[in-house]
Amino acid sequence: MTNRAAKQRIYEQFARIGKALAASGRLELIDLLSQGERPVDALAREAAMSIANASQHLQVLHAARLVDTRRDGQRIFYRLAAPSVVNLWLALQSTAESQLAELRAVARDYLGDPDDFEPIERDELARRIEAGTVVLIDVRPPEEFEQGHIAGAVSVPIDEIKTWARAAPKRKQIVAYCRGPYCVYALQAVTELQKRGLRAVRAEVGVSEWHAAGLPIETGRTP
Repeated sequence: MTNRAAKQRIYEQFARIGKALAASGRLELIDLLSQGERPVDALAREAAMSIANASQHLQVLHAARLVDTRRDGQRIFYRLAAPSVVNLWLALQSTAESQLAELRAVARDYLGDPDDFEPIERDELARRIEAGTVVLIDVRPPEEFEQGHIAGAVSVPIDEIKTWARAAPKRKQIVAYCRGPYCVYALQAVTELQKRGLRAVRAEVGVSEWHAAGLPIETGRTP
């Protein structure tokens, strides 16, 4: 084998990762798996896919060693293969945000104008949590919260937000977060809380971004 051919094989290995990422459905599955492991039926439901379609996407990701599996009885659970996969996903998002002007317009069509909700940046949120001046709520599904959440957060799934608001603290600011900057749950929660006269804002980050910055993550249910 010539030196050139050997070098080309290296780039072919890199291309395996690129090919595995080259589908919007697979990126959504990676985003969901960055919140914690799940069986294929749960992933399909969250991503609005058929189980067959989700399975095909997961097989591609598994072949590229981006996801791993474990069996629990008759069910197979999928998880991201390594922390580097989360970092890759976050880097891809960051690159798209800086290079693709269309992304902001597309995101606004989906989310509305996020700036209307005065998002709190990561470092400012960390300071407020340490100072004890905010109530931090995680509005993702409970199974995602239990697998990992921002330290100090309280689990308030989005479908429970109206009930929780009845007894929500009035004196402290409430900060809602979900799966990251392109998740609507936090925006929906803030809207509902503000309707009830509560001081609520959203965080611009989720667990993946928080953890990648070296900030504390907890597991388990809310005490």
